[in-house]
Amino acid sequence: MAGLLPAGMEREAVRPTYVGNLRWAAAEAAKQGVDVLIEPINTRDIPRFFLNRQDHAHELVAEIGAPNVKVQFDLYHCQIVEGDVAMKIRQYLPTGRVGHFQLAGAPERHEPDIGEMNYPYLFKVIDEVAQQCGWTGWVGCEYRPSRGAQPGGTSAGLGWMKANAKASA
Repeated sequence: MAGLLPAGMEREAVRPTYVGNLRWAAAEAAKQGVDVLIEPINTRDIPRFFLNRQDHAHELVAEIGAPNVKVQFDLYHCQIVEGDVAMKIRQYLPTGRVGHFQLAGAPERHEPDIGEMNYPYLFKVIDEVAQQCGWTGWVGCEYRPSRGAQPGGTSAGLGWMKANAKASA
């Protein structure tokens, strides 16, 4: 994770350190055949987080220039900071710099079927663009179950996944 901007510091002042650290991490990870993912995170959930936008993340990956440094494209964070998620998928997935998608329902980070995002549509966009550009990565979830910590709450909240599997069949 990129971490928080130190108090009184601006993004551009710490950028060279971030880039240098990622170049070092990429070289070390490459020795093990491992990718390094960077993730833009919205500042509502984590105020003063260094990396917030897809365009910034992709600029950094290009600047670092290591083939094993990629973006974890979190659709939830993208929606909160930038919106226009489907067009961002179409823009960035073909670059080869997206390593993984992550999702949650916006605006409250619950199950993907709760909130303002149309995940059945977004899954179709990912599938369409992935087929066009040959992307074979993964889509994962990170959300807070709306049923909280009650017994069986997580399992009960997986209905969205079953509904999307039927819609894809």
